[in-house]
Amino acid sequence: MESGGRNNETLVQVRGARKYFPLRENSLNLTRRYVKAVDGVDLDIHRGQTFGLVGESGCGKSTLGRALVALLPLSEGKVFFEGKDLAALGRKKMKEYRKKMQFIFQDSGASMNPRQTIANILLEPLRVHHIGTKQGRIDRMKYLVGKVGLSDYHLSRYPHELSGGQKQRVGIARALALQPSLIVCDEAVSSLDVSIQAQVINLLADLQKEFSLTYLFISHNLSVVHHVSNWVGVMYLGKLVEIGTHDDIFKRPAHFYTRALLSAIPGTGMDRIVLMGDVPSPIDPPSGCRFHNRCPYCDSLCKTEEPKLEKLSLSGGGHAGNTIDSHYAACHYPGRL
Repeated sequence: MESGGRNNETLVQVRGARKYFPLRENSLNLTRRYVKAVDGVDLDIHRGQTFGLVGESGCGKSTLGRALVALLPLSEGKVFFEGKDLAALGRKKMKEYRKKMQFIFQDSGASMNPRQTIANILLEPLRVHHIGTKQGRIDRMKYLVGKVGLSDYHLSRYPHELSGGQKQRVGIARALALQPSLIVCDEAVSSLDVSIQAQVINLLADLQKEFSLTYLFISHNLSVVHHVSNWVGVMYLGKLVEIGTHDDIFKRPAHFYTRALLSAIPGTGMDRIVLMGDVPSPIDPPSGCRFHNRCPYCDSLCKTEEPKLEKLSLSGGGHAGNTIDSHYAACHYPGRL
């Protein structure tokens, strides 16, 4: 996929990513079935920017985020980081690249060892990667704690003694410890109170500017994604149905599913769109366009032929005329919107 807008360096490229999870079934069933969590995804993430990934729960956002930093092996496809195929790296080389890719988990408390103090939690990645001297690691730990708005007092505490916002700040500090280039924020603020969400979002924005960070920001909250993202990808049932710049997605949505999500944001002035029908199962997704059973514009073509993620044309037809380099949609009739 070509990059649009400014000529930014591409930090991460995902090509043909698929992640299938096999189902446990009885021995009488000889046909192996899979949950198709991610099913053919291509995307680029540019250095120093934030790529927002949105969609309903269960659409494959978190699975894609984990595969992006090699926490999950892909069933098919490739992830390139700084031009290197992560799957082709040996164990020693992969350890070096892990310093450049970090993860902030949705449940910050569950991602920490409850038997360790905050000091030990923050020192652990520095020890594992043999960063600095003992005193240098302690100094780095205290510096990070200050950067995320905590104090030395919190270092002797255990995770259960901190509030949700404080635990998430510790998670951010831990992600920063190894001076990464990319941080995947997996629903990093969804479990926090609204006032704390704003503080953490502003903290992430300040850290991005100071340390030239690149974010993959995963969320089901489009209001948050609207605030933080340069680029936005919309996922539905394991596939990307639309990709574009911030303005492309929020001002000129081309896919009906994207428009339905945007209509749920308070204060947009858009008529509320209530999608009919249930989300199909990722075990047995529908033929053709996976959204066709919930789309009012569906016809026989939508039911039989799967639309490709293609550039939109200036005329809105999606297949002819001058193209918009930054805006892609997987829809047979994007002009109808």
